[in-house]
Amino acid sequence: MAVKTVAVIGAGASGLAAIKCCLDEGLEPTCFEKSEDIGGLWRYKDNSEDDRASIYKSVIINTSKEMMCFSDFPIPEHFPNYMHNSKIMEYFRMYAEKFDLLNHIQFKTTVCSIKRSPNFSATGQWIVTTEKEDKQDVAVFDAVMICTGHHTFPNLPLYSFPGIEKFNGQYLHSRDYKIPDSFKDKRIVVIGIGNSGGDIAVELSRTAQQVFLSTRRGAWIVNRVSVNGYPVDIAKISRFTSLLQKALPTVLNYITEKAINNRINHGNYGLLPQHRYNSQHPTVNDDLPNRIISGFVQIRPNIKAFTDTGVIFEDGTKEEDIDAVIFATGYSFSFPFCEESVINVKGNKIALYKFMFPYHLEKPTLAVVGLIQPIGAIMPISELQCRLATQVFKGLVQLPSKESMTTDIVYKKYKMSKRYVESQRHTIQVDYVEYMDELATLAGVKPNLFRMFFADPWLALHVFFGPCTPYQYRLTGPGKWSGAREAILTQWKRILKPTQTRVLENSTVNRSIPLMLIACAALIFLTALFLHL
Repeated sequence: MAVKTVAVIGAGASGLAAIKCCLDEGLEPTCFEKSEDIGGLWRYKDNSEDDRASIYKSVIINTSKEMMCFSDFPIPEHFPNYMHNSKIMEYFRMYAEKFDLLNHIQFKTTVCSIKRSPNFSATGQWIVTTEKEDKQDVAVFDAVMICTGHHTFPNLPLYSFPGIEKFNGQYLHSRDYKIPDSFKDKRIVVIGIGNSGGDIAVELSRTAQQVFLSTRRGAWIVNRVSVNGYPVDIAKISRFTSLLQKALPTVLNYITEKAINNRINHGNYGLLPQHRYNSQHPTVNDDLPNRIISGFVQIRPNIKAFTDTGVIFEDGTKEEDIDAVIFATGYSFSFPFCEESVINVKGNKIALYKFMFPYHLEKPTLAVVGLIQPIGAIMPISELQCRLATQVFKGLVQLPSKESMTTDIVYKKYKMSKRYVESQRHTIQVDYVEYMDELATLAGVKPNLFRMFFADPWLALHVFFGPCTPYQYRLTGPGKWSGAREAILTQWKRILKPTQTRVLENSTVNRSIPLMLIACAALIFLTALFLHL
């Protein structure tokens, strides 16, 4: 039976991409969104809601616009490189309007259950039960795309902190933090030094009396702004650096750690972890060192216990008169609406082929989208997952055997366990370029660099040495976009546009990138000549 109708669960970044990819393939998507609007995680609300991702008002994304955009819809050049959540929502609305996505979304509709149909082995169909305004509806779909993300259920490990039950102050998870106003002149402990913990500690330090940032193992702190003022992901995430990471991981660790420590010696600031840079998801924060050096944020070890009015840290130091504790301790993910026999999550671990497909289903008609933690932007990954999923649904791409998929799942778990420190958030880690290329290979959209160097060497240099922007996956194959080449060659213009608000007559800012590409071309030529000789 041919797949035609597709249920899309969630209208966040992944859900919007899923709708568009379904339409591109001639499928009929119906998206069910629990809330009243699109945007998912990135739509700010003054109050957090159960079972929905939530952000604080000041959130700015950690990935730059050229790296995070959908692959056939560049973000406007005048938008800032690192966007506030309101700008991200503006982009999503532009995307939804451009491709007429809203007509396929049922808002204020909760998905109660997703079950295999009685004759699933023959049809691959799913029975989806939804609820809207206290009325339930049951419909049958040929395929399902789950796009609910992994920032929905807050991880609040109170059992790890003896005495928390007698603490007289306020405590809350970071998902419930919105603005700093109510914390003015207070003494606050923030637990967790991930991106949210660092951001909240910095923001509170401007109004609070004192902020203590508690961390179990420290972290490597990375700036958004990198060499020559370019966004750090533009400078660091490329096919060239990905190749170096595979070939010389120890050397790249050393170089990266040295560069980071040149800005702020992590040992002097109490931040230095025992693990190497590539063994943990880095923390992106431009302001934290400044708040530490000015005394408004103090780095402390893990909390050993709570008292009625304060905390005792594992090094024996105590802080009394603590008014509030914020747990920036991450999230857990689960799919309570789906049969456990289809998707089984234990300890934030899940067995999905390419982090997408349940390997044991007779028919590959269900895909989980966006359930990854990339070192890089998630939006293009979700989009490419959707492009692959729709091709699989239509039978244009065949998944490998159950045995091959199982081997791939086990191998990925092994790689993560060898590379990363054990943590709840290190169960779905992927490297941007490597994972995108895996998906692109299956979908038939990975650029062929060997051919490109002969047919279009200028483009090939940008693709290999320049940032691995999403447009690269629209150069060839199904879903090829005629504007992809131009988007790649003009991406530096869009990066610099929002920063050049004061025009200089003799500016040389545009020269560094072409010179770099020319130097790389010369290096390749000399290497080839040497090998030939």
